[in-house]
Amino acid sequence: CHTSGMLTPNGKEYAQKIPREELTHLILKLLQAWKEPLSHFNQHIEHHQELPDDSLSKAKQISNMVHELKTGVEKSMGIISNSLNGMASSEGTALSISNEANTMSDSDFIHCFRRDSNKVQSYLKILKCRIMPENSC
Repeated sequence: CHTSGMLTPNGKEYAQKIPREELTHLILKLLQAWKEPLSHFNQHIEHHQELPDDSLSKAKQISNMVHELKTGVEKSMGIISNSLNGMASSEGTALSISNEANTMSDSDFIHCFRRDSNKVQSYLKILKCRIMPENSC
């Protein structure tokens, strides 16, 4: 996976030990790493005439959700300027990561996306529990 080089906590127990700001930044880095590869993947599958329209629609919907999620995390955590400054400095790395993702097979791409999506979902649940502990987390 093109994001394998990113240091992410292995398991829920380790993720719970990471400070909120660092965990939020990690979520944003993962989402940013998928922005360009998802766009490339959408362009790639649009040229497959044999794919049903609902598959194409689903791929576009996923890309839009990743973008909206990234924007929502930035706004809700109030770290827009800090996160974007941190990401701008690693822009070159993001481009090389994107190029690696663009060369993966479709099945590997989907596998990696699912893996990272599960990580983001877990990290968001941890953040939600920290922010709203009354949810019996």
